[in-house]
Amino acid sequence: MSNENLRKQAHDLDVTVWVGKSGIGSVVDELSDQLQSNELVKVKFLRAARGGTSTEELAEELAEEVNAELIETRGNTAVFH
Repeated sequence: MSNENLRKQAHDLDVTVWVGKSGIGSVVDELSDQLQSNELVKVKFLRAARGGTSTEELAEELAEEVNAELIETRGNTAVFH
């Protein structure tokens, strides 16, 4: 499926993973589990997680950690495939 179609699908998705002050390390297992049973997972990066880092940087790092594809970032949320 193309990234454009995945983005359209992601539009109606609810956030199911939140990254807080514990950072991305604390959600790696949860995101991996969710990606095994769902094609797309939407993640929200709370202010405490971002610190001086952009959502895009954190999302790219998280995608690498779980070996997933980062479909898009918008505001403080990211969609993984």
